[in-house]
Amino acid sequence: MTAQIDDGLWDEFHKAVNMTSRELREWLSVEAAGENSEEVPDQAGRPLGRQVLEILGKRRTDLTGSDAEAMRRVVEIVGSQHPEGTDPKAGGADWRHGLMDIGHDPLKE
Repeated sequence: MTAQIDDGLWDEFHKAVNMTSRELREWLSVEAAGENSEEVPDQAGRPLGRQVLEILGKRRTDLTGSDAEAMRRVVEIVGSQHPEGTDPKAGGADWRHGLMDIGHDPLKE
């Protein structure tokens, strides 16, 4: 089932997610790679990050209600953890990596 995504959510999501699908895919693969992990590449990373990656690969008209909810969650998380005007280096590595897990690199313009 497709969902109607309004312009506001669409714009806010694409402002919050400032990593390309390629950057996010590579990040999720690297982040999930560990000494004892054997993740399947398409399943690397946290579920929300994987869903963001799927959303980036879809046309707007193909987005589902679940996609819309994930988009809202990403916008909310980025807005609360990295409000506009915040120094991009304000948090530590864990803070940055947590945001990158959902497609937002605070050090990227």
